Amino acid sequence: MDDKYLNYKIEIEKIKNNILLPIFAFIFAFFIGGLIIVFSDPEVMSNIKSPGKFLTSAGAKIGNSYLAVFQGSIYDINLARGESFFKGFYPLSETIVTATPLILTGLAVTLAFRSGLFNIGAQGQFIFGAIGASYVGFHFDLPPVIHPIASILAGVFLAGIYGGIVGLLKAKTGAHEVIVTIMLNYIAGFFILWLLKTTFFLRPGRIDPIAPEVSENSRLPLLLGKDLRIHAGIFIALLAALLVWWLLTKSTLGFKFRAVGSNSNAARSAGISIPFVTTLTMVLCGALAGLGGAVHVLGTEYALTSGIGGSLGFDAITVALLGRAAPLGTVVAAFLFAALRTGGVTLQSNTGTPAEIIQVIQALIVLFIAAPALIKGIFRLRNTSAEKTLTAKGWNG
Repeated sequence: MDDKYLNYKIEIEKIKNNILLPIFAFIFAFFIGGLIIVFSDPEVMSNIKSPGKFLTSAGAKIGNSYLAVFQGSIYDINLARGESFFKGFYPLSETIVTATPLILTGLAVTLAFRSGLFNIGAQGQFIFGAIGASYVGFHFDLPPVIHPIASILAGVFLAGIYGGIVGLLKAKTGAHEVIVTIMLNYIAGFFILWLLKTTFFLRPGRIDPIAPEVSENSRLPLLLGKDLRIHAGIFIALLAALLVWWLLTKSTLGFKFRAVGSNSNAARSAGISIPFVTTLTMVLCGALAGLGGAVHVLGTEYALTSGIGGSLGFDAITVALLGRAAPLGTVVAAFLFAALRTGGVTLQSNTGTPAEIIQVIQALIVLFIAAPALIKGIFRLRNTSAEKTLTAKGWNG
């Protein structure tokens, strides 16, 4: 009875820490971000000799800056005044659009983390997913429902194969996945540059690297009309997160993934094929990142360009770290990351505060999540024995 009660208390404490740690990391990062905003503003600093005036102007500067982030990412009352109340939610729709590919690429990194792998290659896998979806999207003429499905499957298949190369090389030759994925990112980046110069992919009448637009039938449907860009891809991303959660927590295959990630030697002794798990993990990771690329092309961009990936594949690493390599955490982290990114534009235009402060805040959040002892020490969060084990294993618990 005492052991059950002790285990129950440990589990409750672990859940509390997993929830409170990201919250406190955000609070502390925004606090430091506020200090940077104040001390980098000449107008506020000119009042430093007058404590009362300085504190008032500093508070106003921080408040206006973070209000601008809210208006740029969630709800803008200025848009609602001119038209309807719901028009004010345009920033939220942009946040959701930005979060959609981040969720999928973040899941690609998360799944690898849980299997003891470090997938730096989400960028290249994303690009190949976009290439596959774009090709089927503009080259074929299929019925409305079949066309987007076929385009998505093409992107997922192509990216899955590209990710599987990493797993196969690691399983058969022992090549480190970090080195291999970095090199494959370069290959994907240069491959798309070459591809968009070929007559096969270059849009007729154009000399800049851009493919033809995907057909209307292949595009993902818009959810709230043409004025808002939010599309059905968000449901695909959430469904993918649910499937990854089920895979990792409820399936036999997911147990093998976590077993290999926790202790590959013990897993091998238990009869689990390490090469098979490694290869399959990277195939699935590639498929998830490729799904992100396909959704991005079919739902947002509509045309393949050399910069289609942006920094989404690398941002996925930040999202997975911020989400503590858990599917639900990755979804939440993607939304928070997207909100900061979309809000950063309004921050600069409304207050004159450099948008780069958002990148500083993002970096601080990741730093505090990656070094939890700092936040626990500041906010007096208790350690548990389960957490110590988790820290020793990385994110494979």
